Amino acid sequence: MKTKHAFALALAAALVLSLTACGGNGGGTGSGSDPGPALGSGSNSAEPTVVKVGVVGANNQQWDTVNELLAKDNIKVELVEFAEYKLPNNALDAGEIDLNAFQHKAYLQKEIDDLGYDVAVLGDTIVAPLSLYSDKITDVSELKEGDKIAVPSDPTNEGRCFKILESAGLLEVDPAAGYMPELKDITANPLKLEFVEVEAANTASLIPDVAAAFVNGAHAIDNGLKIDEAVYTEQVEPGSDNPYINIIACRAADLDNEVYQKVLAAYQSEETAQAIRDIYQGTYIPAF
Repeated sequence: MKTKHAFALALAAALVLSLTACGGNGGGTGSGSDPGPALGSGSNSAEPTVVKVGVVGANNQQWDTVNELLAKDNIKVELVEFAEYKLPNNALDAGEIDLNAFQHKAYLQKEIDDLGYDVAVLGDTIVAPLSLYSDKITDVSELKEGDKIAVPSDPTNEGRCFKILESAGLLEVDPAAGYMPELKDITANPLKLEFVEVEAANTASLIPDVAAAFVNGAHAIDNGLKIDEAVYTEQVEPGSDNPYINIIACRAADLDNEVYQKVLAAYQSEETAQAIRDIYQGTYIPAF
């Protein structure tokens, strides 16, 4: 009897261990797949849902505030830095990242038109005024005949520079070209200004070699340039019809993704807007 009793206890223990092992994958489905943490579960032990967001440049401190707000939903944004503007939309379209936040609406539309990306605007973020910097002049009125100006080589930002110079009274461009005039659309250039076309990240490095250089907001910050030091700054106001409002972009199929919508809501919060004002002092302006 003792032998039978001992055998029964051993068998019961083995069954308990077996059942525990079967339930240890957190799902008990037998598939071996991990469904991930439940959104908004509030569990401190659950791994957060990570959202990879592509950015260009290193100045993205406002995302710290976004992550603080997302913590309650157990979501974490992980920034993926790219060196050039042409890379993040390709990575997003290919599924290598989840979202990106580096471009304005005009740039995205140009990429969609030219490259066929299935990418869409998830929501607005900031306006980053484009400014002209120089270590040789203090006002655009000091530009001389034949002076060289460095401009970003991508079509949307180069055209934007021509429109800014038109607003400063230095050029005239064909109105039929809209927001993205090309060199061929310049109809009047009284000073015969020359334009040095380089990747946007490199215009700041040319300031010593040209009369002036246009530098995008993020690259201005990267190079220690302050907006109040600019020779001339684009005059833009936040508004839904402004093609130079920056955005968060996603794949078109993910527009209604619940997690991504929560990321957008955290970015478009008053807390993040105030962080943008405090950190960037006018170089970035909230546009939501």
